[in-house]
Amino acid sequence: MGDPDPKRQLDALEAKIAAAKAARETRKSHQEEHYSQANIAWRMVTEMVAGLGIGFGIGYGLDILLGTMPWFMVLFTLLGLVAGIRVMLRTAAEIQAKQTSGPAGEGQSSGMPGDDEKRDRGDGD
Repeated sequence: MGDPDPKRQLDALEAKIAAAKAARETRKSHQEEHYSQANIAWRMVTEMVAGLGIGFGIGYGLDILLGTMPWFMVLFTLLGLVAGIRVMLRTAAEIQAKQTSGPAGEGQSSGMPGDDEKRDRGDGD
């Protein structure tokens, strides 16, 4: 009829539950990582567009007020571009710091396409 020892049955059941949870977490983690990368990419695009838009707006406004039509618009658009790039680089550094400080080196990648899939399969080299 089975194992008469309820303690052994309970331990076996707990081991099965832990294995099922571990399998579910690894699959879920990969999906969450994919979506978080897309969110980071959109964040960077938004930062760049915001920098350009704000620079253009300030420059255009100053040109209208002072009557120097293209000069301030060009200058501040370029300054907005530089500001957008600096914010994107800061975001990239922040993300890289998070990945390298992961538990036991997890999340570290050389940035080459396919590295994540190799790591997931265990084909590291």
